[in-house]
Amino acid sequence: MKVTGFSFIRNAIKFDYPIVEAVRSILPLCDEVVIAVGQSEDETLDLVQNIDPKVRIIETVWEDGVRTSGNILAIETNKAFDTISEDSDWCFYIQGDEVLHEKYIPVVRAAMEKCLADEQTEGLLFNYLHFYGSYDYVGDSRGWYRKEIRVIRNDKRIRSFRDAQGFKKEGEKLKVRPVDAYIHHYGWVKHPEKQLQKQLTFNRFWHDDEWMEQNVPKINQFDYSKIDSLRRFEGTHPKVIQERIQQMNWKFSFDPTQKKLAPKEQLSRWFEKLTGIRLGEYKNYDLL
Repeated sequence: MKVTGFSFIRNAIKFDYPIVEAVRSILPLCDEVVIAVGQSEDETLDLVQNIDPKVRIIETVWEDGVRTSGNILAIETNKAFDTISEDSDWCFYIQGDEVLHEKYIPVVRAAMEKCLADEQTEGLLFNYLHFYGSYDYVGDSRGWYRKEIRVIRNDKRIRSFRDAQGFKKEGEKLKVRPVDAYIHHYGWVKHPEKQLQKQLTFNRFWHDDEWMEQNVPKINQFDYSKIDSLRRFEGTHPKVIQERIQQMNWKFSFDPTQKKLAPKEQLSRWFEKLTGIRLGEYKNYDLL
């Protein structure tokens, strides 16, 4: 069984992306990792070149004129995916702010081995923890997706979808099997100044200049306090992210008992707690 990881990145230093940690977290599962490194305003290329000998880089130029639904992110994802050699069986996708906990490596490897001969299985579905404000809190409202596909067959009919959150095959949902493993998403954990810089830039991948002018506040730092609901994280973080946790240089605190939820959200949470079903949940996959 051959496994190739893939990802994309641009301006990792400028926007404080844990791309090094992201890639290192999946290296034990991969024979190679392909990273599409976009033309950057910092030393991102040097950073990625020094991750590991198993990393193969393709240099790309982002189509900054693509400003609808975050499609540029899917375009860059597909650039990396398309260079994966035909002899790879599985492809492990990891974004520049996602990390796989080392305790799940045996679980993921076993799932790939078990499903290898089952051609009906087109991907593996992972659970998600979305950290917010600091490494101590995770989002627990409906706005955070709970699961997403991160391992796919090496089938080039599969394409990154929308803003590269998930995948589809010839426009149809992938048939996937769940794996009992979590991806730690750290995209909302960075210094408020870095977070604001990232948000200002990434909003341009979804909106035109007129929308930006009308909707983006003129502030110096991202305001983490405008969040509806968080819960305190009681687990452990991956080893590869520990140094970042120790170097955290801003403060964030939140009272998890104070929820800012609309009545519809409150009703939905009650129903989910009672039945385990999340009403109206977006699922870009079909479970086998």
